[in-house]
Amino acid sequence: MNVRSLLFSLVACTLIAPVIGNAGDSNVPHGFTSLFNGKDLTGWYGWSTKNPEELWKLSEEERANYKAESREDIHQHWTVEGDEIVNDGFGLYLTSEREFSDYELWIDYKTVPKSDSGIYLKGVPQVQIWDFNDTSEGAKKIGKHLGSGGLWNNSSGAKGKDPLVVADNKLGEWNTFRIRQIGARTSVWLNGKLVVDHAILENYFDRGRPLFHHGPIQLQTHGGEIRWRNIYVREIGVEEANEILCENSDMKGYQSVFNGKNLDGWAGAVQDYEVVDGAIRCKKDKGGTLYTEEEYGDFAVRLEMKLPPAGNNGLAIRFPGRGNAAYDGMTELQVLDTGYPGQLAPYQYHGSVYGLVAAHRGYLRPTGEWNFQEVVVKGSTIQVELNGYMIINTDLGTIKDETLLKKHPGLTLTKGYFGFAGHNDPVMFRNVEIKTLD
Repeated sequence: MNVRSLLFSLVACTLIAPVIGNAGDSNVPHGFTSLFNGKDLTGWYGWSTKNPEELWKLSEEERANYKAESREDIHQHWTVEGDEIVNDGFGLYLTSEREFSDYELWIDYKTVPKSDSGIYLKGVPQVQIWDFNDTSEGAKKIGKHLGSGGLWNNSSGAKGKDPLVVADNKLGEWNTFRIRQIGARTSVWLNGKLVVDHAILENYFDRGRPLFHHGPIQLQTHGGEIRWRNIYVREIGVEEANEILCENSDMKGYQSVFNGKNLDGWAGAVQDYEVVDGAIRCKKDKGGTLYTEEEYGDFAVRLEMKLPPAGNNGLAIRFPGRGNAAYDGMTELQVLDTGYPGQLAPYQYHGSVYGLVAAHRGYLRPTGEWNFQEVVVKGSTIQVELNGYMIINTDLGTIKDETLLKKHPGLTLTKGYFGFAGHNDPVMFRNVEIKTLD
């Protein structure tokens, strides 16, 4: 394939980026940078299928020494031929010095019969590459006939593990990946066809934790020659990332519960909140719980939030309209800036089920940036997804500790209001939408 002219959207059905030119063209497309300088492997080092945290925990000097040693292996198995990077099927994986969080990657590859390779994202395996024509019994058992592009190291049955369609070109022809990752939410297009649709890439090294917040891109080698070219990457900003997360939310049918102008439809501590720039904001040195006039049983809510330095608030879940949301309601999900001073208990960090379940940390955006969060409440279960990372997935019905149950009498509520539990700080919320799941 000598020419590719694939149009791609930056935000679903709204913005169209420039055409990517000839596959061998050295011109970097608008908004992208090239990870390959066209001459040598500057900007890359060697790593393997190992937890990248092992490298990150080293001192700066130790990391530099390791990378220098790894390049000796890289230069034995990786070469540059014209505008192509070629691997002989062996050696360490080519790993980018640059690390990414929310980004879009375009890359061409061409491989050989019975090949097996892949692309690691944030240092985690992987977007799969292999020969779908391999009809051996072993090949079928691992899913080669389903084609390339799936998140093969996801758990069995997980979304994205197998590609949606076979999109591989004939062996000997170039293939083009477009890979977009917002948090752990991963979409893959192969030769212009969607093969993975906004699936969560699991943390292969610890499936009980979300994917790393950031990490390198790795080109895997696995026994057969593979060639790469046109390695372009574009980092995605906060506004676009939030738009993508909203447009690709798993659950459609949300209804806005905030008109962006005033607090019509809300009750409780109305006097302690205000509407500023289309967002609900808790007044400084004020608090109390502002809640919807409508009650909800099982529901999902998605919204954006922006925290000031050390900002503190909370999401009231099944609030009864009186008392403290964290105890008299089913729960309060913590909203807290990472700069909050003092010693915190694990269950006090952002996203945690206050007093009961600690959220995974490290996924809140810097102070002053908008975060996108989606919460799903079904029966006694709660899921919290922050900026594309699942930071809480728990069943409060499994809590049997009598002391905790006595302290949280509202824990077993099956219906109540949704709201914001203010704590004196001007935390802001906008684009608040709810979907009933009863």
